[in-house]
Formats: sequence, structure tokens, C-alpha cells
Amino acid sequence: MDHLLIGIDGGATKVSAWVIDQSSNGFNLGNAHSHKIYSDFPSFDPGFTPVNIRTQLKEIDSIINPTQSEQNQGQTIIAAFVETISELNTGKTMIIGIGMPGLKTADSRGIMAMANGPRMPLFSNDLENALSTKGIKLATPIQHLGSDADYCGIGEEYAAEGLFKSIHNGYYLGGGTGAADALKLDGSLIPLDQTKSWLLKSWEMVNQDHVALERFASIGGIQSVYSQYSGVSTTTLNADNIYPNFILERAIQKEEPALKTFVDVSLNLAELLFERIETIFSGWSGRFGMINPNREIPSSEHPFLGTILDRIIVGQRLGTLLESSKGFGILWEPLIYQLGNLIKQSDRLDTKAKSAYLVNSQLNSNLIQISTLIDAPALGAGIDATLTYSKNDKVHE
Repeated sequence: MDHLLIGIDGGATKVSAWVIDQSSNGFNLGNAHSHKIYSDFPSFDPGFTPVNIRTQLKEIDSIINPTQSEQNQGQTIIAAFVETISELNTGKTMIIGIGMPGLKTADSRGIMAMANGPRMPLFSNDLENALSTKGIKLATPIQHLGSDADYCGIGEEYAAEGLFKSIHNGYYLGGGTGAADALKLDGSLIPLDQTKSWLLKSWEMVNQDHVALERFASIGGIQSVYSQYSGVSTTTLNADNIYPNFILERAIQKEEPALKTFVDVSLNLAELLFERIETIFSGWSGRFGMINPNREIPSSEHPFLGTILDRIIVGQRLGTLLESSKGFGILWEPLIYQLGNLIKQSDRLDTKAKSAYLVNSQLNSNLIQISTLIDAPALGAGIDATLTYSKNDKVHE
């Protein structure tokens, strides 16, 4: 490859970048990796308060004028990106793909609203200019800022070890800082922004107790469930580095709060995955409530009715946690048992669907698979950038 391909996952607190390698089998994360934590930079403002999200949303249809505080914090984030990219610089021209949280501008190169950070409507312009002053050359301007969820799906479709590539219909649930959903239906990746009329994203739903479903799929959410049962604040848990992997160890040692935590997690994850199976097959049935009560109720009609999933993929740190729990009867086995029962009892799945999902009345052991893709959003970002570059190159030939 003539250019250096870099995939970047820009989060609320840090930026992580990888060199992406391409072979005849697909794409892989390379050996070179760099990450920076924004708060390590002297110009970072630890007391930064985002503009009220409702104010941000009101202003998205007008010219966005970030406050001085937002501009300063935004420049710190740009500086972190520049340092991260500089550490991977080999002198080759670069193709850069970036995933970022927040609502994107009309040209998809900036951020016009972000709940946990500054608005940066000229993000890509500012980053390109900063890289240029460092002598770093780009093969093409940054085409667009993507989302974690979409990039997880792209990674699973095009990576050498991707679990979407060999199937026709699949659902992906990634759990990290938040929950990420990706879909492949009728052989094509379908961004969830295109399915919002009939399918809710995981973070949009609440269970019967009005608790957000994302809480049981995200690392911070699982930690907060444990905090409630243990009576230990999340601040203390963070200070002591007690994250879900350690909470799982405590559950294996039969600690009561940890065991209760994973009872809740396995049950709610089973319900969430079942909602995906049922909604894709037979349409929305109101199984869960909605975070935003003013959101339009999903339609029970959609173009993919009758679709049976070939595979459910669980990725990121949630996938790692599930894999670690196998054999202990704590998270993986209850999840499989409960999901199998929900499918068995469903009056909205027909015999054909049930026979695909169940083998001898037990959940098909091939249905749920754990993704091994480390840093899937960064991988997908890099893949998306080079695919977009190649497509544009062909158009100009």
C-alpha cells in the first residue's frame, strides 16, 4: 500500500489510533498503536461544563458559535489527536478514518452537538491544518466522521477475522463506554440511523423497571449495578480499579453483590437480544419502553420481516467479559438458558424460526459468537476511510 492507513477512535476522554494493515484476507490492526488521554494535556480544563444539550439541539439549525470554553477544550482535543497521529508517522502520506461521538454537521466533518464534550463544527478542518503544520501529509482530506456503532459493523464485515463477512443476516452488540448496535440484513450492512422508523438503538430502550438497557451492556453500567448492590460508590470502585472483569472474579468467588449483579446483567441481555430477534422477524411489539417518551413509536412494519438471524455477535469489552465467564455458570450460561426460553415461549416466532434458533429445545450453540476484534471502532474507521478513498479514486479515473 502506497499510503499509511490509520483508524482512530475518538472518545469523550481519550483518543486511540492504530495503523491498519491490509492483506488478501482483509484488514487487521497493525502493530503500531498510540493513544492519548485529554486530561494529560496542560490546556485541558477539568472543570469544563458542556453547553446544555437542549440548547445545543436548538442551535443545530443555525450557525453554531462555540463558547470560548468549548473552543479551548476543542483545541486540546485536536492537540491530543495530532500527538497520537504523529507517533504513528512514518513519512508516508496518510489516509485517516475517524469515529467520534456526537451529532455531526451537514458535511459530516464536524460535531454540532455533544452531550459530554465541546462542540467542534470545524473539527476536520482544524485537525488537517494542525497536521499540516507538523509536516504530516494526507492522501485525501478527512471525508467524514463516523460513529462507533457503524464502524464496529464495518470492522466485522471487512476485517480478516470479521464475523459478519461469512453470513447473510446478523446483529452485533458491542459493549464499551456505551452500547453499540450494528446490523447486516439481506447481505448488506444497514446503519441503525436508517432503521429508526422500526428499530430502536439499545441506548434508546428501558426495561420494565424503567432502567436503561444500555446499563447492562456497557462497562460503566455494569459497574453501577454492582455499586448499588455492594453499597460502594463508583468513584471508589474506579479509584480501586474495580471494573466488570474484577466484579466477575468476585462473582466466581461467590460474593453476593457480584452474583446479584450478573443475575441482572444476564437476564437483561437475554431480553435485549430476544427483542432484536423478534423485532427483526415480526416487527416492533412494544416489549420495552423508550428513554425519550416523545420519540416516535416504531412501526411494526419493515422491509426485513421474516428474517432469521444467522448470527449474533457480541464485541468489545462486553464480548471479552462474556468469554471470560464461560464455564462458571454466572453470566454466559444463564444468558444462553434465558434467551433459549424466551425463544421457546414466543408467540411471534413461527416454527421455522424456532427450529433455526433452537436445537433440541436449547439455544443453537452457533448463534451467539464473541468477536475477537480488538478496538473494533478504530479498525472500522480505517477500513471506511480507505474504501471511501478507493471509491472516490475510481470516480475520478
